[in-house]
Amino acid sequence: MRQHLIDLIKKGVISAREKNLLPKFDLPEIIVESPEVKTHGDYSANIALKLAKFAKKNPCDVGTIIANEILADKKTGKIIEKIEVVHPGFINFFLRPEFFQNQVKEILKNGEKFCFPNVGKKRKVLVEFLSVNPTGELHLGHGRNGFFGDVLANVLEKCGHKVFREFFINDAEASAQIKELGKTALGKGEIYLTGYLKSKIKNLKPKPAKAKNFGEAGRLLAREIQKDNKKFIEKKLKIKFDNWFSEESLHKKNSVKKILGILKEKDFVYEKEGALWLKTKEFGDNEDRVIVRSSKEPTYFLPDIAYHQDKTVRGFDLLVDVWGADHHGYIGRLQAAKKMLGWKPDLKVFIAQMVSLKSKGKALKLSKRKGRIITLEWLVDKAGLDVSRFFYIMKSLDSQMEFDLDLALEQSEKNPVFYVQYAHARISGILKKAGKQTGGKPHLELLSHSSEIALMRRLAAFPEIMEDTAKDFCVHRLPHFALALASDFHAFYRDCRVISEDELLTLARLALLEASQKVLKNLLGVMGISAPEKM
Repeated sequence: MRQHLIDLIKKGVISAREKNLLPKFDLPEIIVESPEVKTHGDYSANIALKLAKFAKKNPCDVGTIIANEILADKKTGKIIEKIEVVHPGFINFFLRPEFFQNQVKEILKNGEKFCFPNVGKKRKVLVEFLSVNPTGELHLGHGRNGFFGDVLANVLEKCGHKVFREFFINDAEASAQIKELGKTALGKGEIYLTGYLKSKIKNLKPKPAKAKNFGEAGRLLAREIQKDNKKFIEKKLKIKFDNWFSEESLHKKNSVKKILGILKEKDFVYEKEGALWLKTKEFGDNEDRVIVRSSKEPTYFLPDIAYHQDKTVRGFDLLVDVWGADHHGYIGRLQAAKKMLGWKPDLKVFIAQMVSLKSKGKALKLSKRKGRIITLEWLVDKAGLDVSRFFYIMKSLDSQMEFDLDLALEQSEKNPVFYVQYAHARISGILKKAGKQTGGKPHLELLSHSSEIALMRRLAAFPEIMEDTAKDFCVHRLPHFALALASDFHAFYRDCRVISEDELLTLARLALLEASQKVLKNLLGVMGISAPEKM
């Protein structure tokens, strides 16, 4: 519908120009949005505010001219009930109930095809996310990367992109991190030492002591840690990757040396104080970056460049990286490398901010030194996977997150996940009770109650919610839409008796519930959350 209104506005402006009601000018982008306040209409556009300076008219006068031209077309009356122009110049569109009734028909007829618009057009997308360092168990912060990346990949896939999910394993023997892990394995360091690691080291075969160096010892231990992490990710988090990419493979294929050679050939590398520096500042970074230390060891940045070069060669149209909060400074340097090497794919990098845990109104303070570590596995076991996923994706990725454990454990409508899932369960129960009554042609024109229209309006908005999320990657929009949809259903159930003596009205309301069930199930599915039929 949004695109249809954009087209109507364009036609209205062109018609007004032909009648000399508006001067000729290049038409700027027309944005049509769904207002949160119901009195502002079903859709709203600010185009009149943009055109006022060109037309040298009051924005409200421009809006009125456009509105009148739209309404002059008799066809629009079948969809648009009225148009209001309000200060400072917004054009608000109010749609007829018939439109929303027809949307219910479309949901019942097309299901997934209705819910998931094909905006991707088989564009090849690589989503690299989670990529936990194999130095220990997954902590609370990793939940943000994991669930965001998984849901984003689901959204893109459902909306027509060809999505490839990848996990990058930082297991290179040459890396400082793996060497430090090797020191821990050999009793020469304590940076990563936990009860979990003590157990892994004790049972490790072959024994780290037989390793030739710290790097080899570290990789032996990292391999076992990675096995545990992979099992947890697949079995408990229900996240599946298409590929587990080993950093060590880049070194074995000489990819890191090759990319260094290419950068040198292009004269992007210089030596200073015994280290090799990359001229990233010339390409938009804050400063130049070290890629090889004076010790001749590569920094993390050099294999990262080699890795993204590998991604590029594989022929993706879009590369999506989801990183932890400690990687914020890496965005500029990676974008600079993209410019240097002329990588064709678009590159989007997302940073997941920190997570804190709250219980009984207080933040739970953790201490690695004292062994008080709360793992992601503990949280998922405690709160459940559905609740964990929902809570983690409710907040925008770039904002701090506080996980309310008490609310997560609440078995009532206070818990947002319970509230949404109960809506699906209640709908399923009603439809099961109705049985054969759900058949036949529903007379949807009978759905005229304000609560019925509100629910239909919400259902009609879902494809646009998916489209917006597939374009701007704001995954937190989905759980909030789920809550709004559940709220509209509960209001409908409160205000409208579904099964009554009026057979035609009963059929119409059952059809509305069936459409609601389809949308809610698809929505929960794309978030990786179960849709129970009873609770």
